[in-house]
Amino acid sequence: MDEIKAAARKDAFARRKEAYSRGQGQAAELLADVLAEFGTLTLSGYMPMRTEIDPLPAMARHRGPVGVPVILAPATPLRFRLWTPDATMVTGDFGALIPADGPWIEPQVMIAPLLSFDARGYRLGYGGGFYDRTVQALRARHKVTVIGFAFAAQEVDEVPIDQHDEKLDAIVTEAGVRWF
Repeated sequence: MDEIKAAARKDAFARRKEAYSRGQGQAAELLADVLAEFGTLTLSGYMPMRTEIDPLPAMARHRGPVGVPVILAPATPLRFRLWTPDATMVTGDFGALIPADGPWIEPQVMIAPLLSFDARGYRLGYGGGFYDRTVQALRARHKVTVIGFAFAAQEVDEVPIDQHDEKLDAIVTEAGVRWF
């Protein structure tokens, strides 16, 4: 399975890079509309890296608390630090920007970055298992809605999965919103 996922990641990076070069369209606006349905629930987003689609405009419009993921150690669930558009950001241990300080929050709604997704609601991530571990832990404690955010070109026929992979509840792309 590791070789299959590695090959899928290589293809997915190329597809996402091509989609990124064409622009983000109305994706952030659609994401903001979906998030508005969740009112003031606690949200986690992410700081876009490389060619990831940018959720920051939608995160900034959310009416409730917003956090961004912090990787504390390999093979562990993520933690989420409170974020605001004017937060002082620093580079975390694994290269992602994180708030320099602030309280930890626990999301009820998550925006998940990804390399590819399929019509079943599965996502292919970078291979560290951070999101799958986090979603599994959160779902064991309370309801959490996980929304993938991607370019439509990142959809594939079938994402390779194993027993650890968690499904998305929805996917938002510049082409629309799909609930699973």
